[in-house]
Amino acid sequence: MAPTAAFNPPSPTLAGKPSVPVWIPPPVTQEKHNSAELKSIDLSLLDSEDPAVVEELIQKVKNYGVSLEQLHRQFALAQYLYNNISEEDKERLLFHPETGVWSGYKHPYGFKRHRRPPDGIEQFNWYTPEWESPSTRVPHCLHPFIDEISAFCTYLTQSVNRRLLTLFSRVLELPDDYLWTHVQSHGSSTGEGFFGHALFRPPPQETLSRSKGIKMHGHTDFGLTILLFSVPVSCLQIWGRDEQWYYVPYRPGALVVNLGDTLEIVSGGAFQGDPPSCLIVRWGGCGWGLRPVSFCHVGGSGSRVGGNRMCLLIFPGCCFLESPLIQREGCVEEQGVYKEFKNLTVQGKLVPTNREWREIQIATCTDPTYSVRNAVGAEQVVIEGKIMHQREYMGVKVVLPV
Repeated sequence: MAPTAAFNPPSPTLAGKPSVPVWIPPPVTQEKHNSAELKSIDLSLLDSEDPAVVEELIQKVKNYGVSLEQLHRQFALAQYLYNNISEEDKERLLFHPETGVWSGYKHPYGFKRHRRPPDGIEQFNWYTPEWESPSTRVPHCLHPFIDEISAFCTYLTQSVNRRLLTLFSRVLELPDDYLWTHVQSHGSSTGEGFFGHALFRPPPQETLSRSKGIKMHGHTDFGLTILLFSVPVSCLQIWGRDEQWYYVPYRPGALVVNLGDTLEIVSGGAFQGDPPSCLIVRWGGCGWGLRPVSFCHVGGSGSRVGGNRMCLLIFPGCCFLESPLIQREGCVEEQGVYKEFKNLTVQGKLVPTNREWREIQIATCTDPTYSVRNAVGAEQVVIEGKIMHQREYMGVKVVLPV
């Protein structure tokens, strides 16, 4: 591949831009108990013809084209947002998760529009409407910086995520642009996905007691890839093959890549989305901190339009039957979303469209403090002595660790 251009954002000192305090990283979590040892891959290696890069499945990424200084500028803008957003904008831009999107401002009172016990999590999420109408859909304090935020997201999509999909295409032994052309959604800085600024604050003790220390349920992510930028406070966890939770350690400037449900389905289970979670961490005396930016890339199910049913990607006529790897090795039939989608299709039943799959999960999301549904006999079951969270979305059963 030709050498990839590094990120070259608009200047932060252009006329009309207010001064933004720098983001000062909090102390790094020192506790190493149950820390995941994730493999790293240098995305700049894709500029060479070295075939060894396809031997590494990406779990953590470095040298992806954004410098640490540039990344910290985005962190500073997120910090600026939460220090300056007006109460009027919080109310005007308040999210409507019942519609199936996280678009807009999430208050620190749970994942519903109506307020529940405080969870300490604030977010502002950018979907296509935010990019198209920033004057009415973005907090006023961010208006002077939209050029920087838009450039950052465009680079993540057009360069970073495209290189990730190139690598995944090579793993499947397909042409480099296969996933980018046939599966990735397009049309804005985030396609059909979204970009988010998130701030985590310590919730009250009452909330922690009701949620048993859990900030967010174990879950898999919809979409193709989810890009999370490593921060000093360890709070993100992943579920290991040994059925244990592991903390994701901090690596300055590193990009943590989570694989989504869509990628699992279209790859016949070759790429599996492992459940992430978020638990209370007090190690190192730094409590909670800023996870300023996250990025969810959503696939378009073949035609790049989320209204297509994902079953089209599983059986004859499926574009991934072109993959020599899948033809040779077969699909992976472990318990997971691919297996559930396949079982429904074998029975002649309709599976959700890409859009339906992501929107129903957002619309029906529950808070860890909601004890009525978060209980054995309701949405929790005991399997082989372990309490698991069980949900069913449009006939697709999902079983994940609590």
